[in-house]
Amino acid sequence: MHIYKPFYKKLWPLLILLITLGCMQGCKPSGALRQLSLRALPDTSFTVRNNADTLTSIPVWRNYFRDALLIRLIDTALINNPDYQIALRQIDIARAQLQMRRAALLPTVNGIVSGGIDKYGDYTMNGVGNFDTNLSPNIKSDQRIPNPTPDLFVGFRSSWEIDVWGRLKAQRNAVASQLLATEQGVRFTKTQVVAMVAELYYTLQAIDDELQIVDKNLALQKQALDIVKVQKDAGRATELAVQQFAAQIHNTNAIKIQLQQELIAAENLLNQTLGRYPKRIDRTQSFINMPTPLLPVVASLKDMLLQRPDVQQASLQLAAANFDIKAAQAAFYPAISLTPYLAFNAFNLATWFRPGSLAYGGLAGLTAPIFQQRQLKTNLAIQDNVRQQQHWVYQQKLLHSFSEFATQWHNYNHQEQILQQKQQEVAALTAAVTTAKELYAAGFANYLEVITTQKGALEAELQLITAKKNWMLSSVHLYQSLGGGWQ
Repeated sequence: MHIYKPFYKKLWPLLILLITLGCMQGCKPSGALRQLSLRALPDTSFTVRNNADTLTSIPVWRNYFRDALLIRLIDTALINNPDYQIALRQIDIARAQLQMRRAALLPTVNGIVSGGIDKYGDYTMNGVGNFDTNLSPNIKSDQRIPNPTPDLFVGFRSSWEIDVWGRLKAQRNAVASQLLATEQGVRFTKTQVVAMVAELYYTLQAIDDELQIVDKNLALQKQALDIVKVQKDAGRATELAVQQFAAQIHNTNAIKIQLQQELIAAENLLNQTLGRYPKRIDRTQSFINMPTPLLPVVASLKDMLLQRPDVQQASLQLAAANFDIKAAQAAFYPAISLTPYLAFNAFNLATWFRPGSLAYGGLAGLTAPIFQQRQLKTNLAIQDNVRQQQHWVYQQKLLHSFSEFATQWHNYNHQEQILQQKQQEVAALTAAVTTAKELYAAGFANYLEVITTQKGALEAELQLITAKKNWMLSSVHLYQSLGGGWQ
């Protein structure tokens, strides 16, 4: 077999030249990347009110909401809500992807069993070489090469890329950052589910109170209609007055029907959020007297907003993009790999598993990208644009988080002020209804004044419930804007 050595020796200079050119071209710097900077959040402090009930940190949702029925509904949603369960599966997928990237850093080992046969021609190098070998007095009979020649192989073959430039490690770190980002995304989905359940629960309670107010006013209006009918029979009122009071009752009935439809829609939507089919939902009575959740004093808004799940998710996605950049840069450098093997290899079945058939070897290879420069540079440009994109996504999240919190903070305080004004309005109009009835009975007021006063009182009571609902919802939105709900 010595006849091949001079031929291979002639290839070494060409091989070395190709590897050198590949290294020179493949390791060529790709140019500096654009530096990016973030606009930091302002370090601002806010205070809701100074009292003993105010908390100093974001509480877990079980402690934030103080209604046992609401807590039970949130527990149900976190078990059955499809959106949240879908998000949880994303974590499992991301963990599996991380395991794959970690495995890429380790050698691969494959078990191989193969068999083949070759018939060499009399005028081929292998045919002549095997014939010459069989004539040698130095080989035993079981070492003679048959023609056709079997090739039997059973053993292990391994491959290992040595991560000299950190490409595989950067890819692993990118996937690890994506896993952490996915976990933060699941937390953000959880905050949305918790907030949605609380909003719909408070909406149902508000509609319950509105229906009670409508029923109470219907009873008063029917009583007033009966009085007007009696006065008409006595000649003290006209048919027009009777018709006006009757029309007022029809209008109130229409309001009641509309509220009943809103109640059905809200209850069905809440059941959907809970991951179940429509059914009645138990809820606490007397919504108007329900206390709002305890709100925290924000000592450092910057620190709290940076812990929001969506902000954390964007930050980790930016970190993953930076690791992808490192992997794309490392791809310009030559890859070094080792491919060892250990096996029983023979051309005779009878000698296949003899100790003398044990063979082993290895090959070290250096693969340099020579003609893939356009592809590598394009990939680097793509990853750089992804990095810039994630940079602006993170900046967007910072701006949105601060803006959302500031809006909800002022909204909470303003809704509390609106509620106080509405309470005073209802008290004044309730007294006015009593006064109007007394004046009408004494003949000092006409029926239109009574109707107008009753209508105004009904609208004010309904608006009071709406104001209470808006205040409760603003407390939920404020809690969510601080990143609360996933704990």
